[in-house]
Amino acid sequence: MSSNLVLNPFLSNSAIGESRKPPKILSCVGPSLRIRCSSEYSVATEVSGKSASLTGGAYDFGRATTSLTQKLLSSPKKVTLVRHGYSTWNKEGRVQGSSNLSVLTEEGIEQARKCRTALSEMHFDQCFSSPISRAKSTAEVLWQGKEEPLIYLDSLKEAHLYFLEGLTNVDARKLYPKEFVQWREDPSNLCINGVYPLEKLWERALEAWSEILLTPGENSLVVTHKSILRAMICTALGLGPERFRAMDVNNGGLCVFSFNKNGEAMLKALNMTAHMYTDHVYHY
Repeated sequence: MSSNLVLNPFLSNSAIGESRKPPKILSCVGPSLRIRCSSEYSVATEVSGKSASLTGGAYDFGRATTSLTQKLLSSPKKVTLVRHGYSTWNKEGRVQGSSNLSVLTEEGIEQARKCRTALSEMHFDQCFSSPISRAKSTAEVLWQGKEEPLIYLDSLKEAHLYFLEGLTNVDARKLYPKEFVQWREDPSNLCINGVYPLEKLWERALEAWSEILLTPGENSLVVTHKSILRAMICTALGLGPERFRAMDVNNGGLCVFSFNKNGEAMLKALNMTAHMYTDHVYHY
């Protein structure tokens, strides 16, 4: 007997056209992306609801027609994206951004351990990580005991948020209300010192995908941060920065993509988190 955990469906094009806000990712709504948890604790995914189409190069919820490499790959690929574990600044409610001062809490370390257990039967050819401490420490837990060295990519660093970084959300809203509110509500139009952080983030997401997919090997593990993860999911599905907050990945959560030889993505699982796979082994 199996139970279904249903993750977020996108709205149809007509529904999107009627609303200026991007669709939110909600639990237990609609049929589009389904994660099936069996009594044997194996986890499989299926994508349904083919009519729930997307804009920007993607033709349905789970698959894009845009190549991320512009080059033919040597073989199909599978990439598992993991967000770092719960950190000190997550706990304190601070804007983290590209700062390296936030570190994993004990809860965050435990999330990483549970994720490692869940992925223990999967073979990964390599593990890429952001060099920022909270992601680096998560990757070290996940990759413990492996002979291959971790590969650190600057393209996997978190969004740079300038003077907002390190401030609590309360203080950031008080000291820089315009920038803070725009980051929360209209991030694609946020401009700081003449720079659009999301524009830079989209460029780095594409750079990261190219580096990962053009590295030899068929199965890669990637550990990084929430905002760059959102950008990577969106770029893989052919979505623009206006869809940034339509995606969400919890601490210790993972997403899985497969790629054909043309470098086109198919979403296999979105935001699987520790409470879904505690003491279980994840198969895909």
